[in-house]
Amino acid sequence: MRLDEYMQLCLLHPQHGYYATRDPFGASGDFTTAPEISQMFGEMVGLALAQAWLDQGAPTPFTLAEVGPGRGTLMADILRAIRIVPGMLDAARVTLVEASAHLRGIQRDRLGQALHLDDVGSLPDAPLFLVANEFFDALPIRQFQRQPEGWAERIVGIDPAGDLTLGLAAPQPLDLPGQLGDVREICPAAAPIMTRIASLIARFGGCALVIDYGGWDGAGDTFQALRNHRPEDVLAHPGQVDLTAHVDFAPLARAAIAAGAQASRLVAQGPWLLSLGMAGRAARLGAAGDGGAAGALHRLTHAEEMGQLFKALAIWPRQAVPPPGFEPLDAHADHD
Repeated sequence: MRLDEYMQLCLLHPQHGYYATRDPFGASGDFTTAPEISQMFGEMVGLALAQAWLDQGAPTPFTLAEVGPGRGTLMADILRAIRIVPGMLDAARVTLVEASAHLRGIQRDRLGQALHLDDVGSLPDAPLFLVANEFFDALPIRQFQRQPEGWAERIVGIDPAGDLTLGLAAPQPLDLPGQLGDVREICPAAAPIMTRIASLIARFGGCALVIDYGGWDGAGDTFQALRNHRPEDVLAHPGQVDLTAHVDFAPLARAAIAAGAQASRLVAQGPWLLSLGMAGRAARLGAAGDGGAAGALHRLTHAEEMGQLFKALAIWPRQAVPPPGFEPLDAHADHD
């Protein structure tokens, strides 16, 4: 089977899929996301959304959405942060796009009543303020390797001993950049999801903040598995490990622009969070007795921790001002 088919089964099979059977987050899980590290992350994201909402005239009502909301930690912190903005909480229609029934239950316990949707296609026609933190990295990918005759797709098969193994299908004449032996990854679901999000923002207003690890027009094999916070063989323990790949932000930005919205230049997570005032927030929390605030600030913003590997991309209406910390992408120039 193709690699994206393998990922889809391993992650979302209703009985045996990774997200359908467990809570993978935090110290007791397989990985820790930024919202689980510190409340400061969600507070900064919430205040960035709040500024964008104010800059666009405080539309009422509006959809406050998260795709792939995990335990609901990030949305809970966003909701607490926007309470200080007059009228915003009352105007928000909290909406969670979540495929896992197991995680939906955890989100209800954390957030109470919220609208759950199966996919972004069901998002209402309304102003949309959306966050996607470590969502796109979990979407299934296809991989192709350059051969003398063309691009051969990587597939999952079974070796003579009965174990899963990676192989190559027959080469195809695909229009992909790369030299002999290079690997390129394609995420078929990513651009359509972004197209839907950006179309709503272009028509009704709002903004989307996409935060994930990855780069711009990236190449190479980034397919990886995590178990108990350690790298794992991607073919070992199907359905019991987290499978991800680095996000290529360039197709997301291009899809948003094609849908009529504005996309930002890519910014590293560390400088972006610091530009929003996270250092000052950490200092205040530390002064109030939060002994972990300084360490969390370092982990979220330092270049050798999450600060450089993780990136942020913003989408907003062409006629609006950029969300805090972003500047428009020059569509006619190469992104560094």
